[in-house]
Amino acid sequence: MALDESHRQQANSFGAVADVYERGRPSYPAEAIDWLVPAHATRVADVGAGTGKLTRQLRERGLGVIAVEPSAGMREELRRAAPGVAVLAGTAEQIPLADGAVDLVIVAQAWHWVDPARAVPEVARVLAPGGRLALMWNRRVEDEPWVAELSTIIGSRGTPGSSRHFPEIGPPFASVERRSVAWTYRLSRAGMTDWVASRSYVITLPDERRHAVMGQVRDLLETHPTLAGEDEIALNMVTRCSRADLPR
Repeated sequence: MALDESHRQQANSFGAVADVYERGRPSYPAEAIDWLVPAHATRVADVGAGTGKLTRQLRERGLGVIAVEPSAGMREELRRAAPGVAVLAGTAEQIPLADGAVDLVIVAQAWHWVDPARAVPEVARVLAPGGRLALMWNRRVEDEPWVAELSTIIGSRGTPGSSRHFPEIGPPFASVERRSVAWTYRLSRAGMTDWVASRSYVITLPDERRHAVMGQVRDLLETHPTLAGEDEIALNMVTRCSRADLPR
């Protein structure tokens, strides 16, 4: 389904806070990347690459990575964070690569912003025969009272559900395989504040409301009995992974 105007504004909001996004957002667990990257892959397109969190992890594995990102602000931050990586302007619906150019298209934290009816055939076009589309999302786990309270403050308690992060893909890809990887994101109090500030639904709030929300977040981090006096915050996470292959 194409994005409505509200979702489009959220999708386009990240460039203005690219530095905050880079500071606050986590990378991805090695176990998830191991499962998503096929053994034969050498050429990878990281689509919706953001500031290059995943791009850097893929490059560290010796893979040839091309980062594709629609936001100029995010691309600028990506080039600073991952010098030497090829960075292209583009989207999942319009990938600036030749037919059969890569073995893997991986989309982390971004597939919910795309139009699958246009993105799926476009991904298939740039993949070599037997190539793979891999999707993943990092999600916080609302297993502690303070996390549930945080979600209430930022207006996202209980949503979106895991079904949004286990999407259907469809032809010409084979059936989708799923996996969830549990892990813990450890970050500073300032990092936690940046993590919240980098959320699209916080970025797009009116200024007065956003300042109020961020004030509530700081109060929670400073006063909740679980967190007060702690230098490091442990946030339980789960990474939702999906993979589907083209026929050879």
